[in-house]
Amino acid sequence: MVLVDHVRCTYCGSCVSVCPMGALELAETRLIVDQSCVDCGLCLNACPTGALYAGTFPGAETGGPGLPLRRHYDVIVVGAGPGGSVAAWEAARRGLSVLLLEKRQEIGSPVRCADGGAHEQLISFIAPDPRWISATVTRAQFTVLGDDGLTHTTGGGGGLGYVLERRVFDRTLAEEAASAGAEVRVKTAATALVLDDGLVRGVRVRGPGGETDVECQVVIGADGVEARVGAWAGLDTTLRQRDTMSCAQFLLAGIDVDPACTCYYIGMSVAPGGYAWVFPKGDGRANVGLGVQADVAERPALDYLVRFVESQPHLAQGSPVTLVTGGVPVAPPPSRMVTDGLMLVGDAARQVDPLTGGGIVNAMAAGRLAAEVAAECIAAGDVSAAALSAYETRWLAGWGRRLARRYRLKERFPPPARASRECMRVFTVAVGGK
Repeated sequence: MVLVDHVRCTYCGSCVSVCPMGALELAETRLIVDQSCVDCGLCLNACPTGALYAGTFPGAETGGPGLPLRRHYDVIVVGAGPGGSVAAWEAARRGLSVLLLEKRQEIGSPVRCADGGAHEQLISFIAPDPRWISATVTRAQFTVLGDDGLTHTTGGGGGLGYVLERRVFDRTLAEEAASAGAEVRVKTAATALVLDDGLVRGVRVRGPGGETDVECQVVIGADGVEARVGAWAGLDTTLRQRDTMSCAQFLLAGIDVDPACTCYYIGMSVAPGGYAWVFPKGDGRANVGLGVQADVAERPALDYLVRFVESQPHLAQGSPVTLVTGGVPVAPPPSRMVTDGLMLVGDAARQVDPLTGGGIVNAMAAGRLAAEVAAECIAAGDVSAAALSAYETRWLAGWGRRLARRYRLKERFPPPARASRECMRVFTVAVGGK
């Protein structure tokens, strides 16, 4: 049986996505009480949420304080990342009653992304706002690190883009959903689907007020790389290791980087099967991270990241003030993204660029499309898999076609060939958002 080192584990969910047995479950944080406890009870009154008990744990069924939920909504969205929040925003804007669930206590945290976004793609959803823009970038630099120790660097115009402050950006999208009429609940997790003869009819919800079943007409699963909602519905969301990028990133402070240039480093020695990045965030800060292909890397991504930072003098002088980790699905979509009463969006539907690992705007586009289809189907009184498949058809004919082409290109170049001149041309175009 697999054992977990809870000192090193950062609860990113990447392992959950590749387990074919569904034997792993993500717990964001945990409190451990060891044998030295003398049951003094001082901690009970100090706990602001009433999460500690003396003696027998009474169980979630007893309930507790919490904002009441309605018994029925038109749409329940599980996960308040960009895809989920845009889905809730669009559905509420169309007059549907919407519940947006986020299991963490803060939307946008922890961040599991390099935070890059192209201007032309973002403005179709929301106007740029200095509150959630850390840096404006106009250039990109690409460095190939050869096994022979030689390096080759090229650069050029990367197009107008932004390095986002994701904690603010994600929260802003959720606030827009709330302003449109959606109910948003944090620290409230979906623990199961409500089924009726195998058909999705709602979500079992666990939050500060206890656990309850909430019915709806359509569930939109936007729960990230874990994709538990899809698995509960019988959809095959398991990732192969070759289609999984294992990622780690520092926010480094006290470094000297070009504030308008994103930098990419490619080579088997630095990031097997993937690449490293340096995304400026202003004031001598940058997101410095890398992703490695899970079946190729010989060590954890964090080990490669530490070695990469130490190998670059201008980065080694900095201090890591944040560590984030995560798994990125660089995979084709599941064989089905919909079933009766349910659709998947974002990382849960593997809607990530297989070449770059970028997925913010893809998820937002999918969320908007899913909400449009949900509204159409609810108005028609038909939320069957056949009706909701309009979402899948439209996605595959648009964004999905480009992602499928990118996946074929990824497969065309095995990891050792991704530093080749031909692959670099393809990668450069992909990074430019073309």
